[in-house]
Amino acid sequence: MLFVLHMITALFMALAMMFGALMPALANDDQSDDATIIMYHRFGESNLPSTNIQLDVFDAHLQTIRDEGWVVLPLADIVSRLKSGVPLPDKAMAITVDDAFSSVYTEAFPRLQEYGYPFTLFIATSSIDRGLNGYASWDQIREMQAAGVEIGSQTHTHPHMHRLTAEAVRVEIEASHAIFQQELGITPRYFAYPYGEYSPETRDIIKDMGFEAAFGQASGIAHASIDAFEWPRFAFNESYGDVKRLKLAIEAKALPISDMTGGDMVLDSNPPFLGFTVAEGIEPLSRLICFASGMGRVEVVQLGRRVEVRLPEAFSNYRNRINCTMPVVENGKDTGRFRWYSRQFVRD
Repeated sequence: MLFVLHMITALFMALAMMFGALMPALANDDQSDDATIIMYHRFGESNLPSTNIQLDVFDAHLQTIRDEGWVVLPLADIVSRLKSGVPLPDKAMAITVDDAFSSVYTEAFPRLQEYGYPFTLFIATSSIDRGLNGYASWDQIREMQAAGVEIGSQTHTHPHMHRLTAEAVRVEIEASHAIFQQELGITPRYFAYPYGEYSPETRDIIKDMGFEAAFGQASGIAHASIDAFEWPRFAFNESYGDVKRLKLAIEAKALPISDMTGGDMVLDSNPPFLGFTVAEGIEPLSRLICFASGMGRVEVVQLGRRVEVRLPEAFSNYRNRINCTMPVVENGKDTGRFRWYSRQFVRD
């Protein structure tokens, strides 16, 4: 009897998530060709502020999403629409959580169920398999899965993937796939790079191993002009987690580009020389500005629609970003929204 009640409850919650995501979309006539993906790690674990969101702030996020009428969709829906060219609702978003710390089950899961918001949980299987303190258990993950939570892969041991050989990357994925099949009966469709780090070689292996899309941790908007195995996510924590930043992220638009040069994450020269071409019709290009970690606003040289970002000095931190933004202007007036493009770099 308890098993039957559990399954009925899980089905009810899954339907609540589905209809909670669907109803705002039906009420929103505006269409878009991009979406914002946000990510969290820990919830209410203030002893680890760099990966934690305070519970009152997370509550404010969820209430703001509802109050603003933003459209929370399953990650699978966003991936499918972006890859097929099917329009999305304006201000569409997906919620993701990395690492499966225990607070995703005890704190985030019940809150997201209450609001009917779907989310994707990315898991590195080793920590769960070993029953490490501070992580959710397989039983808890199965409960979330039964309630409609999408499970994605984050390798087996959560390594810095760009430091691995090609064979070691494949071993990581094969090991995690075997455990996912054993414990959850699935092979994940989506992948999140540990620490948001990857090389072109790593990215290509992830493509070859059957995933449908992969996600980093560079701030930015998912769009078909970006490789589906490099889609960005806005990370939220105690330092970068207030509602003002959430609004900026969800209301942002993609900055469609092509012909990028110098954007490989793992630096072979420092500073990098980043260049790209902005798509036709994206204006006002004259108001595009770029910022670099530790340097603030940096020089941008425009040659027609070609943009070159020139840094005054080398990056000094291990992990760094270049963010480029420009206002969204409609009928000659600023809308208060911004187009956003970001690249992450690591010094090894």
